[in-house]
Amino acid sequence: MKYDFTSILNRHGKDALAVDSIGNPGSAIPMKPRDGFDAIPMWIADMNFPVFPAIQEEMVQRIAHPTFGYFEPTQEYYDSIIRWQQAHNNVTDLRAENIGYENGVLGGVVSALNVLCSRGDNVLVHSPTYVGFTRSLTNNGYHIVHSQLVQDEQGVWRMDFEDMERKIAENHIHAAIFCSPHNPTGRVWEKWEVEKAMELYRKYDVKVVSDEIWSDILLSGHKHTPTQSVSEDAKMRTIAMYAPSKTFNLAGLVGSYHIVYDRTLKDRLDKESSLSHYNSMNVLSMHALIGAYKPEGYKWVEELLQVLTGNVDFACDYIHEHFEGVEVSKPQGTYMLFLNCAEWCEKHGKTMDELLRAGWEVGVCWQDGRPFHGKTHIRMNLALPLSRVQEAFDRLDKYVFNAE
Repeated sequence: MKYDFTSILNRHGKDALAVDSIGNPGSAIPMKPRDGFDAIPMWIADMNFPVFPAIQEEMVQRIAHPTFGYFEPTQEYYDSIIRWQQAHNNVTDLRAENIGYENGVLGGVVSALNVLCSRGDNVLVHSPTYVGFTRSLTNNGYHIVHSQLVQDEQGVWRMDFEDMERKIAENHIHAAIFCSPHNPTGRVWEKWEVEKAMELYRKYDVKVVSDEIWSDILLSGHKHTPTQSVSEDAKMRTIAMYAPSKTFNLAGLVGSYHIVYDRTLKDRLDKESSLSHYNSMNVLSMHALIGAYKPEGYKWVEELLQVLTGNVDFACDYIHEHFEGVEVSKPQGTYMLFLNCAEWCEKHGKTMDELLRAGWEVGVCWQDGRPFHGKTHIRMNLALPLSRVQEAFDRLDKYVFNAE
């Protein structure tokens, strides 16, 4: 490969929550590994790979100029997004006027709901649920109505359309969060599924806020269907949220964008997003996106997806072969696993807290799945060099799932 996906980065002291928060009170990983084990960060959804070099080059070039005054997004910024969406999602009708800046996808989701709803309104969200949705909607006074995803005979997560329709009708719902690809299950919806969901939303006049931040992280054989692409109605009733942050590991730079085709809805969202006077682009964030979305960045992502596909294949095969009582549905997108440990815990007389601690003790810093509505689940980040993934699973084998 041309790019580096094998180096083990020392992120300590480099503003990395993934490692520096381990063992801190109140942290998602509240204990440090015991002596003899280093920490392998496998929880929060950022990547442990060096970024695409052109991102740093673009930022350094801008930093070389000694002023950082007020600015407006450049045409190159918009053109970069338009080219990216055309190349990756076959979007051919996107214009700069359809694109708006957001400090983050969750902030954009809240702004969108503030336009579409009144505080206290019911909002449909699929479960398992990204914990960021839970926190941001609850903090802003919205009531979440969950529609449970179900697993079919092959273990594939599916939307329960009958349950969705019943919840929409019974709760007078007129806004929904649609996560595509889905976090935390890693499901990449097929086109017919998106079409059926959007037809249901049209039937009940439900506006849709579609979080598509994971849309570039597609494992081998899977293709993303933009929510706005399945019909003219879907195009006009959807506020879609995107960002380069998951794809290129830029969360610390802050910067997302929305795509809205309905002019009235776009105007209202832009106004709502501006009201805090804090939702403003950082000049280096703009240049980071431009650097990421350069043509060579497309090649970097191709290599990244090969690496992530290999990591997921290794992890899922290892689980099936070695961890009896642990179930996993192989993700089709993202780089997260969602392990169901119910059978293993029952068989071994262990609680979820005990299982989580057993991993943490040997440096496998995985994440409690219960805040994501997985009662017996663990969420696990595989965006690390394969050697670290292999080391983590070796430790889980020896000291956790098959410990003597």
